This record gives sequence, structure tokens and C-alpha cells, in this order.
Amino acid sequence: MKRVQDNCGVFGLYSNTQCVEDIYQGIDFLQHRGQEYCGIATYDGRIRQVTHHGKVGNTFTDQNLNYLTGTWGIGHVSLKERQPVRWQSSLGEIALAFSGNIINSDELIQGMMQKGRAFQEGYDIEIISKIILEVGDPVEGIAALSQKIKGAYTLVVLTKDGIYATRDVYGFRPLIIGQGSGKYVVGSESRAIRNLDMEVVRDVKPGEIILINEQGFKTCKQLESPRRAHCAFEWAYTSSIDSVMEGVYVQETRNNMGARLAKRDMEDGGIEADLVAPVPMSGIGHALGYHMQSKINYQEVFLYNRYADRSYTQSTQVAREKMAKRKLSVLGSSVKGQRVILCDDSIVRGTQILYKVRDLKKAGAREVHVRVACPPLMYPCDFGISTRSYEELKARQYMPTGNIDSMEQLKELENWVAGQIKADSVKYNSLDAFVEAIGIPRQDLCLKCWNGHRPTENHL
Repeated sequence: MKRVQDNCGVFGLYSNTQCVEDIYQGIDFLQHRGQEYCGIATYDGRIRQVTHHGKVGNTFTDQNLNYLTGTWGIGHVSLKERQPVRWQSSLGEIALAFSGNIINSDELIQGMMQKGRAFQEGYDIEIISKIILEVGDPVEGIAALSQKIKGAYTLVVLTKDGIYATRDVYGFRPLIIGQGSGKYVVGSESRAIRNLDMEVVRDVKPGEIILINEQGFKTCKQLESPRRAHCAFEWAYTSSIDSVMEGVYVQETRNNMGARLAKRDMEDGGIEADLVAPVPMSGIGHALGYHMQSKINYQEVFLYNRYADRSYTQSTQVAREKMAKRKLSVLGSSVKGQRVILCDDSIVRGTQILYKVRDLKKAGAREVHVRVACPPLMYPCDFGISTRSYEELKARQYMPTGNIDSMEQLKELENWVAGQIKADSVKYNSLDAFVEAIGIPRQDLCLKCWNGHRPTENHL
């Protein structure tokens, strides 16, 4: 069964006052992680739940928010499905929200069906729910996930006792805890905490199960973590530029990635250019880093449609292309007669960057040189939404083995990609430069999209 791999945002809040407004704002600050569905569940002696197809700010009504009473609750944004989900169980009423991807989902579903379990849609959250509820204890049920699930997950569970939160034993996806006056919070990104005027306390540790209640945060169990494997793509693209994860600021890493591209151009003899520009919004941090290192003027060349969504995180290729066309328009006066260095986070399929190069040249740009923060994407992502299949990876068309063993091979690939997207030149960061820019030890990152090594296997 071919599945849409998910990337979502989760949020949970325990407060000494009504919680729904803070949860509503919290998931709104995570909207970039999923624009198709959103939902909130609160507890006031029973679980109240509202989910919508659409964005947070467009779908929740005053009536919804008035209905969601209680002082603790959870929220979710997604590309794939309505969450949180609510269940009646031996644990009482509970609700769950999840972000990640289960690699062995088909196998788990088949095994459970053979035991008489029924599934409504076969979504990953159903699998997670059934494993937890089968054990009958929330902490031990959450702990059982690490033994049965292959893949990535962050999870919040709403119960009468408070909010349980956890992260898989590899820490693929970010999960952060914070606090404010009479409030305790957990969320997929620090921006959802800081923008609610609360302080970030720390990242949830890989394999840690915590309970959030009126007493604050309590570690209920710490599972053994074979290694850390934080998704490197979070710093390059997925997370908002104002977030911090594992103590590393996203803005700083993107500036570093752009600076390393500029250093490479200088080491290769320099480049004659009039301006550095980003592909909004994903390329802004990278372009600023290139500009600061190279001293070449920074200039916006595209107007960003603030009402458009992220094109890369749409659920289908047709939707991605439609969103890409809606999202950007060229600022003709900025590019006419100019030699442009155009920075972006990555090239996946190559379609969208081809359109950008074409549009800039059509508007009168003399040259367009594309600079890419990430190394060439060579492998599908098993643990989130980053890439879905080999067929969608532009670089893989030229290098079917997926192995780049030298700078000479990288340059050959770059020349081929430049011809494919009609750019005057293309350069990527090498994998070494990319890792150095993030500033986290290589062995603590998941780099499977680039080197093909699953962190759950015996590879670094």
C-alpha cells in the first residue's frame, strides 16, 4: 500500500485557566508543518473535540472555541488526517495526536487484524492508539511503541490525569517543553512556546515519556536510546526560521549553509554576480548567509503571496505545482539586466526551480546561478515527508546508484542539473559542509535522504 508520509505539528497545554485560546494560537504557530487539517481536544471532566479540514485561523469558529472548555488539552495540524482522535477505553476517555511515520504500518495492521482488531482508515494514529490501549496503562503502553513500531513519532496523549508526551527513541522529530505563569506546554517547535510569552525549558529527550499536570513536568520513564538521529532537514527547511531545536537556532544554521555555498564559490575562483536573492520563504536564511559571506548585494526578486501555503508540503504533485504558481511573482525591476544568485533549501523534483529560473530570465535576468543549501537528495525519506520515492528525485536520474564519492562527481551532477533547469550554474553544499553548518555531530543526525543509511541500522 502506498502511503502519504506525514509531517505534522503537535501541541499540548496544562493551565490553571481555560486552555483553548492558547492551544488555538499554539497550533496556528505550527501551521507551516501541515495545512490540510487541524484539531483541538480539551478535558473538563470529559473530552471535548473539534477537528477541521483547513487552516486553524480559517476554520475554528467562536462556537467551537466556546465548546472546548477545560484547563488542559492538545492540538494538531496535519497534511493527511483529522487529529486528535478520541477513544473510549479501559483507561477512560483519551485523545491522541501524533507526528511522524510508521514504516512497518502494513505489517502491524495485518497482525492486529488477524487478532480481530478493526481499522477505520488504517492511519498510523490508529495503530499507535491500539498498541497503547491494548497494554492498558498509558506509560507502559507508550513504552510498548518503541518495541513494536519502526519509524518516527512524537505523541501527545490527553487523559484525565493530564497530558502524556513522548518522542521516539531516536528523536527524529523535535518536541520541546516550556512553561509560563501557571502554564506548562509541549510542542513541535519552540516558536509556538515563545510566541505565547512562555519560556522554553528544554527538548524532550529521545525515548522520554513525560506527564504534564498541575505539578508541572514529570519524567515517567526514560527508554534506552540506541543513538540520536535528529532529522537534518528540520534545520534546512521544515522548521520555522525563528525556532530552536537541540539548542541550535534554525536561522543560524541556514545562514551557515548559505555562507558555505559562498565560500565554495570563492574557493572555485569567485563568481561575477550583481545580487543574491532567495526563493521565498525557504531560501531566505540561506541567501542572507550567502550575502553576508560574499558581500554581494541582497535583493528580493520574487513577491511572496502571503495567502499561499508551502508548495513542498502539499500532499500531491498537482497540488504542489498549483501552489507553486500561486505563491511567487517576479519583481521585474529588480532582475532586468542582472546576474542573479538564487538560493533555495533543496532541489527535489526540479520542476519548481525550473519555473523560477525561467521566470527570472523571462523578466530580463542576464544570468541565473542556483545555489542549494542541502546536498543532492538521493533517497526517499522513511521517517517523515521530506521525499517520497526515487522517481521524484532529480539528482537520482543522473546518478542511479545514489553515491557521490568525490567533488568531481558532484560537479558533474551539478552541470547536468543546471542544463535540466536552464540555469547558468548550479552548486549544492557537500554533505560534510551541510553537517558542519548545522553544528550537531554527524552521528546525532539522520542523513538518510542523502547517504541512504537508516539510523535504525548499523550505519553512521
